[in-house]
Amino acid sequence: MVTVAEPAQADVPTPRRGARLLGFLKRRRLFVIAFTLGAVLRVIAMLGYRPAMWFNDSYEYVSVALRLRPHPIRPDGYGFWLLILKPLHSFALVVFTQHLMGLATAVLIYMLLRRRFGLPDWGATLATVPVLFDAYQIQLEQMIMSDTMFTLLIVGVVTMVLWHRKMSWKAGAAVGLLLALTALTRSIGLPILAVVVAFLLIKRTGWRPVLAVVTACAVPVVAYMGWFASANGQFAMTQSDGLILYMRTAKFADCKKIKPDLQREQDLIPLCNNPSIERSEFSQLYLWYSGLGEVLHRWGTDKFDRSINDTAGKFAKRAILAQPGDYLSAVTGDLMRSFRWDRPVFPDANTWNQYQFFNKGVSRKDPERLLASLPHWPNHQGGFTDRDMVAYEQGRASTKVYWPWATIMERYQRVFYLPGLGVGVALLVGIAGVVVRWRRLGGPALLPLVASAALVVAPAATAEFDYRYLLPAAPLAFLAAAIALRHGLRPPRRELDPAAEEHAPVPVVVGDQLGGQHGVQPAEVHQGKEHERARDGGS
Repeated sequence: MVTVAEPAQADVPTPRRGARLLGFLKRRRLFVIAFTLGAVLRVIAMLGYRPAMWFNDSYEYVSVALRLRPHPIRPDGYGFWLLILKPLHSFALVVFTQHLMGLATAVLIYMLLRRRFGLPDWGATLATVPVLFDAYQIQLEQMIMSDTMFTLLIVGVVTMVLWHRKMSWKAGAAVGLLLALTALTRSIGLPILAVVVAFLLIKRTGWRPVLAVVTACAVPVVAYMGWFASANGQFAMTQSDGLILYMRTAKFADCKKIKPDLQREQDLIPLCNNPSIERSEFSQLYLWYSGLGEVLHRWGTDKFDRSINDTAGKFAKRAILAQPGDYLSAVTGDLMRSFRWDRPVFPDANTWNQYQFFNKGVSRKDPERLLASLPHWPNHQGGFTDRDMVAYEQGRASTKVYWPWATIMERYQRVFYLPGLGVGVALLVGIAGVVVRWRRLGGPALLPLVASAALVVAPAATAEFDYRYLLPAAPLAFLAAAIALRHGLRPPRRELDPAAEEHAPVPVVVGDQLGGQHGVQPAEVHQGKEHERARDGGS
């Protein structure tokens, strides 16, 4: 019998966990540095403004957490989050979770651009700079508001859709659930469902994933609407949409042009403004304020009543149809404000000031001061704002500023913020990338581009411009621009059939699996034809 010796096995040392982690971080050193600096800025903000910062809308969110009910003005998604955290009685913890959400948004953008589109470390990191370093983004995370959660959710939706070359029905269900959470956090999230479904149809994803997206989104939303109907007698998510659209039109609506029928449309007459009173350029005055041309008080009841909302919506639609030029002028004016280089006071000083890091003159000798006392306003369906804040916190809830941290953030905000023009440039780059791929119906950049544009246009068309409305649009705009630049702004050399591309081979990445000890990196596997396929924007 002949015995054949087995070939000797070379001893390949297995990297230790610490070495693998170190290698993982070294390959992403620029993002790690940026992420760390962004985290440090958020710690400074938390130290400088305790326990949290407040906006006019904040108090109703807390009211929902204390007295759970479907709120008539806005969906309760963020109120549910405050309700979950309520047993801990800490607004500082709430803003801590929001800072984590902001950092998580940057991580999602970075991972998507690196793993799915093969951007280098510096390119993917550059796309996360607005989220990590914009002073107004950090300030919004420090505030008891729903915007940070909404931003994370909508970026999560886009990430999940673009992550899969061929989406399964299970992934579609996950996307649908995220869309439902987005819609329940801010009602503008519901129209994003149409954007996602249209994109999946363009991609020829198949009916199962699309049906899963729609169904998984519809079930929670319909359930919430049923709960709303049981409390308010109307199958809807809010009863404020008509009033907000009325607010958009009130500054130009002219009943001489609308010409309501004096017999059949008597309910519209009280909404006609007194022509002797000068109109304000500030649309929100006509809904949220009293006097100075505001007429909703004429009903003598709560403004956010179902019948008033329906009447206001009807009046607004009549005004738009009767005065389309005035409506387009108002919308265009707000869109122009969205893309300015500077940041002038708008819509009024009170609103503008609530987005600022003020230090209130703290110093080494006077290191602690009150930023502002909580207002004593009645909440919808009971309670007062200041008492509700104390009840949730089980202690002082008014914001205090602390030296030197508040001074650091105030000075930082003077310089390091994203101007609206930056968002506009990112959108233009994304548009250019979509246009050159018109044969492919825009490629993968189309989804974040349209979603970002919708978040910019919708407030101008249905309410009024506000600086914080730009912040959720910025990450998507820069994501679209990064994808467009990765694929190039020139028409691709060749076009692949979208259906055939689904079966194209996917490069194998081994660098991460071996802890960076052997193999190549994700951006290095695109060679030859694979590199051309990535450049040409397969989605």
